[in-house]
Amino acid sequence: MQAILDFIARRGQWLALPAGLALAAAFAPVSLAVLGIAGPAVLFVLWQGVPPRAAAWRGFLFTGGTFLVGTYWLYNSIHLVGGAPLWIAAFLMLGLVAIMGSYSAALGYAANRWGPATGAMRWLLLLPAGWVLVEWFRGWFLSGFPWLALGYSQLETPLRGFAPVAGVYGVSLAAALTAGALVTLLLGRRPGRLVAAALAAVLWVTGFALARVEWTVPRGNGVSVALVQGAVPQSMKWQDDQRDRTLRLYAELTAPHLGTDLIVWPEAALPALEHDIRGYLDALHGAARASGSHLIMGLLRREPASDAYFNGMVAFADTEQWYYKRRLVPFGEFFPVPAAVRNWMRLMNLPYSDFEAGPREQAPLAAAGETLAPTICYEDAYGAEQLSLVRRSTLLVNVTNDAWFGDSTAPHQHLDISRMRSLETGRPMLRATNDGVTALIAHDGSVLGQLPQFEPGVLTGVIVPRDGLTPYTRSGNLPVLVLLALAIGGGLYWPRLRARRVAA
Repeated sequence: MQAILDFIARRGQWLALPAGLALAAAFAPVSLAVLGIAGPAVLFVLWQGVPPRAAAWRGFLFTGGTFLVGTYWLYNSIHLVGGAPLWIAAFLMLGLVAIMGSYSAALGYAANRWGPATGAMRWLLLLPAGWVLVEWFRGWFLSGFPWLALGYSQLETPLRGFAPVAGVYGVSLAAALTAGALVTLLLGRRPGRLVAAALAAVLWVTGFALARVEWTVPRGNGVSVALVQGAVPQSMKWQDDQRDRTLRLYAELTAPHLGTDLIVWPEAALPALEHDIRGYLDALHGAARASGSHLIMGLLRREPASDAYFNGMVAFADTEQWYYKRRLVPFGEFFPVPAAVRNWMRLMNLPYSDFEAGPREQAPLAAAGETLAPTICYEDAYGAEQLSLVRRSTLLVNVTNDAWFGDSTAPHQHLDISRMRSLETGRPMLRATNDGVTALIAHDGSVLGQLPQFEPGVLTGVIVPRDGLTPYTRSGNLPVLVLLALAIGGGLYWPRLRARRVAA
């Protein structure tokens, strides 16, 4: 074993990148959950016995590799669909990869500079807690990018049971602790190995038990729903000669389902501003109301008073209600660059102007006798930010347009993010997308039904709303953050305190 560790210490930098590349396969659509445990364990070993700078470099290569494979679809959205020059697409994609890698570099440096060099406190406390702290930090810092959190890789394992209690970062922590336990079993002394084995057993048995708890209760007999998927290619969507065709397409797909309690169209379903097609919308609303249906759709809107543009969701129910997207996509919905280069960099999904973010506090949408917590596109990746709406809701609804990512892994990763939101909150989700993955998601995160990608269609079913709050819905990420602080504090200071006692 010592010979292997010596080799890793000398040559481990050559293993960091392929190990990080492999971790990307833990996420959808490959979904090899075992890699979500093995990947962090490999990195923890690669950090063993090397100087802080070497640990930083290995952390950078590892996580850079994960995001290089896991988010390669940014090239598709920016260059192939968005039409930006290749060098801009490469710069933005590789820039994101470098930023994500730098977070793990900082963790590796700090752990090897100030943390214990070896032992259970390092592998069972400091490194797992540090891993999850990095995930949480990169999920909000500089607008955040919470993609590929380790917890999403465990949706099909018993560790999923921690989601309603502690959210996706609680699942990440359980996975990282399991990885640390594996390293302790491999490298630790006998007492540490016994603690590691017991910890891993407790985590998995507890997760298994929690997954069987019903945190929320059914409300009523169910709501009939129809989710409409137009499958309009992004390259065609904003062409002038396609507008009338798209309007007819959605009306024709919807007509046979009038009478369904709730009909949902995807994000920016129609290639027009709301005021430009007001007559079409009023007729549609009238037909839905006459048949007893309520209609929800994603729609772009301009506020005349402020001349501001919003990416919105409208509910045509007993009244017309609007929700405006709060989390905008940098370089997609707004451009944090000087005005002189804004038009040059603009992508085709913004033919008008930069969008404005909606107010932080907005009301749920009321439709079909229920209250719905709305999210638009990747807003649902920011789970904690949605909790104020979720607490007042009985259903979740997400409208998105993953056509920007084509036939890539992104839509499948995004589906798992939506599944995690349902699992965390104990609420079913109605997920309507332009070209997939349109899905009905149960309160436990399971997929009740989905449409094939890139084909027009309507997904129908009955969804049962839920009452009650999960522990995570009540407290958000705070309990996990407290645990991380205690674990990192213990990992850093307990070995030093013990050494002082021995010396005394």
